[in-house]
Amino acid sequence: MQPTISIPQHWGYPCFAFNQRRHQGLILGLYCYPSGTELAEQFDEGWRYVLMPNKNSDEISYLQENQIQPLSPEELFTQITAEIDFYQQQIAIRQQQLAAITGGASNG
Repeated sequence: MQPTISIPQHWGYPCFAFNQRRHQGLILGLYCYPSGTELAEQFDEGWRYVLMPNKNSDEISYLQENQIQPLSPEELFTQITAEIDFYQQQIAIRQQQLAAITGGASNG
């Protein structure tokens, strides 16, 4: 079953979604300053996004929609390809470890 998030109709719909890659990082969360609230009057109404520059960072940023820049298809391709290469290397390492375990067990 897919998780569902309900957004009140009067809030408008966010432009970006969880786990999307952007120039500023990966979108981890979002929240809204709805129209007519004190926060919206003080900081402008609309969606705010929580982004992490990379998965190994403990740094996060909070940005408005107009501050977020999408990646070009080429940049997105490069990022995803690099991640696939990383995980393929990890798989190869684990396969070598398993081979060493199973090969070593028959020798003992």
